[in-house]
Amino acid sequence: MNALIPADNFEAALAAAARAAADWLAANQKPDGHWVARADSNACMEAQWCLALWFLGLEDHPLRARLGAAILKSQRPDGAWVIYYDAPNGDINTTVEAYAALRSLGFSDAEPALTRARLWIESKGGLRNIRVFTRYWLALIGEWPWDKTPNLPPEVIWFPLWFPFSIYNFAQWARATLMPIALLSARRPSRPLPSQNRLDALFPQGRDAFDYTLPKKADAGGWDRFFRAADKALHALQSFGARHGLALWRPAAVARSIEWIVRHQDSDGAWGGIQPPWIYSLMALHREGYALDHPVLAKGLAGLNDPAWRQDEGEATFIGATNSPVWDTMLVLLAFDDAELSEEYPAEVERAAEWLLARQVRVKGDWSVKLPDVEPGGWAFEYCNNAYPDIDDTAVALIALAPFRHDPKFRALGIDEAFVRAVDWLMAMQSRGGGWGAFDKDNDKKLLTKIPFCDFGEALDPPSVDVTAHVIEAFAKLGVTREHPAMARALAWMKAEQEADGPWFGRWGVNYLYGTAAALPALAAVGEDMSASYIGRACDWVVARQQANGGWGESCASYMDLKSAGRGATTASQTAWGLMALLAANRAEDREAIERGCLYLIERQNEGTWDEPHYTGTGFPGYGVGQTIKLTDPNLSKKLMQGPELSRAFMLRYRLYRHYFPLMALGRAIRGRAFSGDAGLTGRRTSAVPWRRRSSRY
Repeated sequence: MNALIPADNFEAALAAAARAAADWLAANQKPDGHWVARADSNACMEAQWCLALWFLGLEDHPLRARLGAAILKSQRPDGAWVIYYDAPNGDINTTVEAYAALRSLGFSDAEPALTRARLWIESKGGLRNIRVFTRYWLALIGEWPWDKTPNLPPEVIWFPLWFPFSIYNFAQWARATLMPIALLSARRPSRPLPSQNRLDALFPQGRDAFDYTLPKKADAGGWDRFFRAADKALHALQSFGARHGLALWRPAAVARSIEWIVRHQDSDGAWGGIQPPWIYSLMALHREGYALDHPVLAKGLAGLNDPAWRQDEGEATFIGATNSPVWDTMLVLLAFDDAELSEEYPAEVERAAEWLLARQVRVKGDWSVKLPDVEPGGWAFEYCNNAYPDIDDTAVALIALAPFRHDPKFRALGIDEAFVRAVDWLMAMQSRGGGWGAFDKDNDKKLLTKIPFCDFGEALDPPSVDVTAHVIEAFAKLGVTREHPAMARALAWMKAEQEADGPWFGRWGVNYLYGTAAALPALAAVGEDMSASYIGRACDWVVARQQANGGWGESCASYMDLKSAGRGATTASQTAWGLMALLAANRAEDREAIERGCLYLIERQNEGTWDEPHYTGTGFPGYGVGQTIKLTDPNLSKKLMQGPELSRAFMLRYRLYRHYFPLMALGRAIRGRAFSGDAGLTGRRTSAVPWRRRSSRY
């Protein structure tokens, strides 16, 4: 679209699209006030649960057949399984785990689906190229020797915080998973598949001729040799102790590890709000003697019937990697506020705000190991995850609840105390460099990424631009000025993280579009000069990535293939991010790009919402462990993984991203046009910022 559409028609279309989106949200709100939608991931979820139920002796569990149907439903025609929608390459780990799960269900290797999978695995180098976690799964079903997996002794539970290998120096997700795997590694249990269902076909030269050695880490240098030697020594020590009855510290370490795991179970039966620690904890505790009807295991298994985790589609069942009700609800509140529609949906908005305020975590979690004197005050992402509130949710919760601070009802509900707790907690969680990570303070010891265990994705939780930007925006909304020491450090850190050609890296959303959409509104909210050259570079980059249809899109492959940065199939959520970035900067020259982006959303709205099969959420980016990739990094080629598979990546499709982010963008466009006084996006500068009536959000 080259010609700008008439102002009256455009404004009417914007208003109609925003109202339709708000109506859709109102119709899809849960009775207690929150919003949530499924978070799609990949077939590893269903495959691993299928194998875990086998390991637990529940081979006849009715869920197993339904999981198998889900696995088959997501297979590609070439035989592989992928880690995100429309990925250019299959993933060998997902494919091997899916193949193993189907074999555990009794599927013959000669059946077409398994034959295609086996041939695809062979074409990618076979089992030699699978990750550590897939090797653990094969060991649990008797298909891989335990002594050829990285040894994780449970004695790590004793390591003090100052020691690099303390469990509290691992990221939240790695720590919660490491503890049950340490028990499994120590006990080396397996429940072999029946002889007719074994994976012999994946060892075409025979098991005795197979090389089980873990491939070397290209980025580990001399540490790779050191840790491999240490791993051999640990295996030898464990075998010697088992032969000669030498207990050493093992019984006490096992007991302490069990206590740690049980104490960390969430109220919904899961662990850590995510699938990996949940599934490994059930298997580890069962191996330690916990019966299936023990309250801890019974609650954990019952979670598989919880709609928060389980989604049935016909004969298939999908199990989520996580659930996102707190995140979804606060972002819906922001969308209503951005569109200035909160007063037109008072009951829905008030119920949501009450629900959200009540979800503040008031108990200490793992973060308090480093900060024992700090009071809790964060919000978690999921329904039940008190041990791991996160900085991102806490910052966005403050922005979402800010409009209710002076409401007498919410003051009676304790909103003032909630805000004080949250701000104090966020201030304490700032990392030494000035940014914020997701779950922990100063979680950046890169030595941990060199150990063999850490080939599965991110093992660390260093500061990221998107999280830091949300904290800056929240503080600005609450009146914290740019001169405040915490803000000054955060702004300096964030500016230093900008890429040379303009964008910011997106850690928790795909990718540079997400990072830039977080950074620019935060900078505008805190009063940065939006005519500064570095802001201009960011906007120029965003405009240059707009596509012919007016939308924006970025592939998950951008974490591995830098030519994909800001490029990919256009989506509603990423188009919204592109718009939010440009709207925050309010440049006259971006007038047409903004209008074209809005028109893209208007034209593609369908019954109040948008279709979006693509994955735009990020779990593990896949670019290598423990490091942020800079486009200008001279050592970039050494940091990126080799080969076609994104075996360190874990991507997510949050099904409400397609909805509330477009509503935010449309709302900001409506507000800006009404406030500018010229109603035509002429870009005419006024003393007030036409694209921001209030501090721009998210």
